[in-house]
Amino acid sequence: MLQTTESRPSLLSQLLQVPVIVAALGYLVDMYDLFLFSVVRVPSLKALNVPAERLLTEGISLLNYQMAGMLIGGVLWGIIADKKGRLSVLFGSIIMYSLANIGNGLVTSLEQYALLRFIAGVGLAGELGAGITLVTEVLPKEIRGYGTTLVATLGVLGAILAYFVADLFAWRISYFVGGGMGLLLLVLRFNVFESGMFRQIKEQTADRGNILMILTNGKRFGKYLMAILVGLPIWFVVGILITFSPEFGAAKGVEGINAGKAVMLAFSGQVLGDIGSGLLSQYLKSRKRVIGLFIMLSLAMVIGYLMIPMQDLFSFYLMCTLLGFCNGYWTLFITIAAELFGTNLRATVATTVPNFVRGATIPLAALFVNFKPDLGVIQSGLLIGATTSLVALTALYFLEETFTKDMNFIEKE
Repeated sequence: MLQTTESRPSLLSQLLQVPVIVAALGYLVDMYDLFLFSVVRVPSLKALNVPAERLLTEGISLLNYQMAGMLIGGVLWGIIADKKGRLSVLFGSIIMYSLANIGNGLVTSLEQYALLRFIAGVGLAGELGAGITLVTEVLPKEIRGYGTTLVATLGVLGAILAYFVADLFAWRISYFVGGGMGLLLLVLRFNVFESGMFRQIKEQTADRGNILMILTNGKRFGKYLMAILVGLPIWFVVGILITFSPEFGAAKGVEGINAGKAVMLAFSGQVLGDIGSGLLSQYLKSRKRVIGLFIMLSLAMVIGYLMIPMQDLFSFYLMCTLLGFCNGYWTLFITIAAELFGTNLRATVATTVPNFVRGATIPLAALFVNFKPDLGVIQSGLLIGATTSLVALTALYFLEETFTKDMNFIEKE
């Protein structure tokens, strides 16, 4: 049982609990691997003798394999986390993506690359959802927003680390570094304890990890779908505008853009955005108001990124940084998804929702490629970006406020 408010230790000591720190470090390694491909896409494909005119299409193809793996892995790990426990996912997922990461550094063909990006995607899918679920369940409701902010902030730092490692080392070595970090972190996880809420529900007869309880119940499915739609603008920006920043820059007349640097700067901005949105949410005691503010800021920055004339690299990279900052509601988005559902379905939701948002990169990229011949790069990006933002704001309107919601409840048939 959790301690009462009067006997609880200090805020800092609660935030520095082993489960919180290990979840945060796990997400750092997770994000390192997830965005390392965006950083090394061009050099790795060139090393595999992919011609320049196919770098974009092959890059999208590999990204789709990774995202398909995350879609499947999100469902798989979410169900396991609710049936077997949060810790089982924290161990299993990190072993899978660490070994796949090492394998990515050994590929000699596009076919091998695609297979290993898919396997890595399956493994990566479990890390964030299980970690956020564990953190929200071990911390009291008054400070769980601080805990999830810590996890997400360290995670985004992993994406920044990917840029610097790839800048210092060859792309194959960069993959080896990611795999090695994951295996080292695995050792730390032997000290993590299971959520008290999960231990309690394990003794009950409640149905756990049954995704059909979501899909066949209109009210639950509505909440689930709205939670997914709220996150769409984040991965439109990350998966399209930033990942393919050299192509957008060229369309605006800015040459010499380094995709890895654009990723690093965008996630530097997102670190500040995640911290800012998390603290503002605690101050306002609201998730929805802050998420709505950041979605509108993100739309404004998307318009600026695509429409404001830019002639130099500094201006373009500055816009990437601002885009990242306005994308900084990722933490709140996953937190609200976890808070919406009971303990017996929480990990399933918290794991699948962000991965379905990540997987939305597949249809969004397909729409972008389909619209590009007729509308051009800029107009295609503007159309998709505006649509995803409007959809997200509409979905947010229908979601309940969860800031003060008690997490110790279960979903019944």
